[in-house]
Order: sequence, then C-alpha cells, then structure tokens
Amino acid sequence: MKSSASLIRPLVRRLHAYVPGEQPQIPGLIKLNTNENPYPPSPRVRQAIRRAVDGRLRLYPNPTAQPLREALARLHGCAPENIVIGNGSDELLALATRAYVEPAAAVPQGSGRAVVQFFNPSYSLYPVLAEIHGAVNHPVPLRPDFGLPALADLKRGKLWRFDAALTYITTPNAPTGRGYALAELEALCQAQRGVVVLDEAYVDFAPENALALALRYPNVIVSRTFSKAYSLCFQRVGYFVGPPALMAALDKIRDSYNVNGLGQIAALATLEDLDYYRRNFQKIIATRQWLSEALRRLGFDVLPSHTNFIFARPPRFPARAWLEKLRASKILVRWWNYPEVRDYLRITIGTRAEAQALLHAAQRILTEA
Repeated sequence: MKSSASLIRPLVRRLHAYVPGEQPQIPGLIKLNTNENPYPPSPRVRQAIRRAVDGRLRLYPNPTAQPLREALARLHGCAPENIVIGNGSDELLALATRAYVEPAAAVPQGSGRAVVQFFNPSYSLYPVLAEIHGAVNHPVPLRPDFGLPALADLKRGKLWRFDAALTYITTPNAPTGRGYALAELEALCQAQRGVVVLDEAYVDFAPENALALALRYPNVIVSRTFSKAYSLCFQRVGYFVGPPALMAALDKIRDSYNVNGLGQIAALATLEDLDYYRRNFQKIIATRQWLSEALRRLGFDVLPSHTNFIFARPPRFPARAWLEKLRASKILVRWWNYPEVRDYLRITIGTRAEAQALLHAAQRILTEA
C-alpha cells in the first residue's frame, strides 16, 4: 500500500507554507507581533453582533454580502459591482491568483501569463499563493532604503516584468512600514499590462491612498481589510475595489457563502461609526511617533512608517537576540530570518502603556548588557 505522503501532489509536498505570527500561549504577554489594533471595536459593533446571535445562526448568510457591498460603494463613491467581499483580504489575494494567472504548465515557458510579481521584501503570503497555483514567482528587490525603484530604472533593467499576469504591491509596505507616493504607484499601474493589486491593508494609518486608481484603470484593484485598522481580525472580512469585469471573475470562483453572517453584520456596523475608528487611528499614529523617537534615542534605527507598526534595527545585539530578550520580558515582536530583513524587528504599535512597557524593557536590556 502506498504511504499517505505519496498521495499528496508533489507541488504541495514541496511547498513552504506561510508562517503567521506567534499566538501567545503564556498569560500576560504583550502581543506586538501581528499588527492588530490595540483598541476594541466600536460599542455599536459589539451590540450589533450580540443582537444577531439569535435564530439567524441556523441560516446561511447573504451569499454576496450585498448590504455590505452597497454600504462600501456609498463610502467609496462607486457601484456595488466594483466591490467583492472576502473571508479576509487573504482569501481575495488567493482568488486573484487563481482568476488572473495561468499555471506555468499551461502556457509556453517564459510567458508572462504565469508570472506573479511582487517587490521584495513585502507580504510573504504572495509567493506561497503563486506556488500553490503552480505559477512562477517573480520577486523584484526594493531599493536599499526599501523605497520603490524608479520606473525608468525598472524599464532599463531586466528584472521587472511589465507583462506579468499579476503584480502585488503592498502599500504602505509590510514589513517595512514604508509609504509610497500616489504618483509612483500610478506610473507603475499605467506601465503594467497585467492586473495590479495595490494591497492597502494599512492605508488608514497613511496620509494618502490609491483607491482612485482602482476606479480609473481597467487593470487595477485595491485591497482593503477590516482587520488591521477596524479591530475585526476575529471576524475575517476584507474586500477588493476594482473594475466590474475583474470583480465578476472573482465572484465566479469564490465559495458561495464565503463571508460569515456575523462578520458581515460587524463590518456594516463598523461603517456606521467611522468617527470612533478615526480617533483610534490618531492615537495609534501619535504613539507610533512617540515610540519611534524614544527608540531612536536608545540607538535603534527606526524607519519612517505609514502603518500601525514600526520596522527597527536594534543596537548592540542582533535582531534575533532582541526577539528572544523581549520575549523573556513577556513582549512579542516579529523577526524574519531572510537576508533583506534579518537585521530588523517589526513592532506593532499597541496602546501607550504597551509602548512604554516595550521601551522600559529595551532600556533594561541595554543596561544589563
């Protein structure tokens, strides 16, 4: 009899899965490693969820999340046909890979139709999605300061694929926190012949967004989520905004009831209390500025951030040693063992009290060295 492993596709056996941030197993840890909003959802959201825990739980949710799409269309000045809702934006990123990209085995070698392109470093889920689909990963390095390469440099070089079927651009970028100017993004979108997804998971903490590009160009999609800024990680609701034809393609291949009913209700209630969240954004931005300056005074090299986290190169010890020392102080941050970023820590902006605890732990670590 064959072994169980032999029954699995070779592609899946070789796959290196996406690794999410550590979830605390020890009580009392300060969790600054997965970029969650430190403030709870609006009281209106919690009330709406409580009211919905009734006989509706036995029923399927709205299959297209139509009320939520209509509310988002009003917010963004577009039509519901410009919007598709996902079980978190990660589901939509996976659907985009399936809808717009051919598996490499289905097209001639070297064809851009099989290429998933992204900058490096950026969201580490992108290459995993391409590998699952049997597509071709095409990472392109950012500048040494993690900025976008100039379009002229991309055109002169041979790395960038203007014929890529799908290009992901995380803006503002993760894990670096770097923001990109709208003019830079628009130039790239205009030059691409394939689909461009502008992944704006952290855009509510930035001074500008690129939503207008998704409503202007036939190949551009903006990705948003209710997780990072709107305190709904637990409910898993995200959405794409883009041309109706591209949205309809995703709608064809998504699961019929892909977004749970309580998530839809929570997201709708969120949109009814945006002032509450905007006040929280300002608190997070203020804490981000305060913590960045305080860590710089301790010798950290903190990059400018347009997100709800900072990317910092710590002093005196390697970043991995800092990860362990902070964890021993009951503070979780994020570190990756990749050449481009292994000298840095990514630190979520928590409450002011959590930021102060991190700062005190850093001071203590430096004093004890």
